[in-house]
Amino acid sequence: MEREAIINYFRKIPQHFNYILILQVLPLLIISSMLVKEIDPRLFDKQMIYYTVGLVSMLVAAFIPWESILWWFAPISYLINTLMLLAVKFFGISILGARRWLAIPGTHFTVQPSELIKISVVLMLAYLISRYPPPEKGYGLRAFVGLSLVILIPFYLIAKEPDLGTGLVLLMTGYGILFLAGINWKLLLTLLVVVGVSAPLLYQYGLQDYQKKRVSDFLGKPSYHVRQALIAIGSGGLQGKSKDDATQTQLKFLPISSSDFIFAYLGERMGFQGMLIVILTYILLIIHLLTLSHIYGEDYYIRSVAAGLAFLIFIYMGVNMYMIIGMAPVVGVPLPMFSHGGTSFIIFAIFFGILLNLISFKRYFMYNADARITMLERRKSKHAYKETPKRRRKKVSTDDVYTGL
Repeated sequence: MEREAIINYFRKIPQHFNYILILQVLPLLIISSMLVKEIDPRLFDKQMIYYTVGLVSMLVAAFIPWESILWWFAPISYLINTLMLLAVKFFGISILGARRWLAIPGTHFTVQPSELIKISVVLMLAYLISRYPPPEKGYGLRAFVGLSLVILIPFYLIAKEPDLGTGLVLLMTGYGILFLAGINWKLLLTLLVVVGVSAPLLYQYGLQDYQKKRVSDFLGKPSYHVRQALIAIGSGGLQGKSKDDATQTQLKFLPISSSDFIFAYLGERMGFQGMLIVILTYILLIIHLLTLSHIYGEDYYIRSVAAGLAFLIFIYMGVNMYMIIGMAPVVGVPLPMFSHGGTSFIIFAIFFGILLNLISFKRYFMYNADARITMLERRKSKHAYKETPKRRRKKVSTDDVYTGL
């Protein structure tokens, strides 16, 4: 019977995948691949490897029964990744003055714990919010402090690497999830006032010298990177240039054109209309994710993961694009699922896989009558005594639902 249930699970879960999410990402991957191939065919070959690994990672994550394992997976994953962040300080590999990577023994590969911790923080918040739902007026001070520690501990470790950009992305994503979950308005107002008043002190004593220089460069004359990016975007005009005429990139004036500054090359190559298509694609994807978070608002797993993914994409997209046009300090933040690179893309692929599984399981439970009947029969056999009105209103447990598959 267990084997039949497992086979049935793997056969029916894909029928309820939200394929619109996958289709919304495809334009980003196609346009990105075209640009990377024009910049360097060798990078394109690597990109295809990253896409393959990301696809496999997404499919694996999409079939893992997260609702039944999150109660132990989220704390263990969070603990392991936090310990890896601590290990970076003692055993990490330093590149360009930043110690952010750990070498995988016996290989030439490295892993960046600050990327992996994003999944762990979102899943940990999803688990805690689901187990301790916010009251009607929102979380109070005690619960807010406890949930904040889940965010602040990895943020501090990442900022000390130093990698303030990634740390701030994690910080804003985590508190974005808490905001959507529900925080008492009095507490929220107090926090905003405290942060506003303490901002000068945070700038003076919380930032390192090179970080202050980035802020001063942003407020003053644009840096070399930004100037070259603006020239590339401006020269593209409305419809863009041919590959051979895109001199900013082909003659190497535009730095890091395949990664952090790929949006500038998009402007040079495809013009304003190409940039607008990519921006609209991101906006529609973010709106879809926030809509899913609202539709499944009573399921805090789906709500937290969908909101976390939406905030991650929005923050990465906003910071990268604003950085390129000189509206934000230059930091090493890639354009999500668009810039060349493996770690960030695979992390997003896993996020999408987790969300696909949570939604497909929820939809299967909602629309499959056989699963309901099987589940009810098992509940009756398990609880032979007469149910009280209170027990009839009790929420169905995850174990019962998975057994019904």
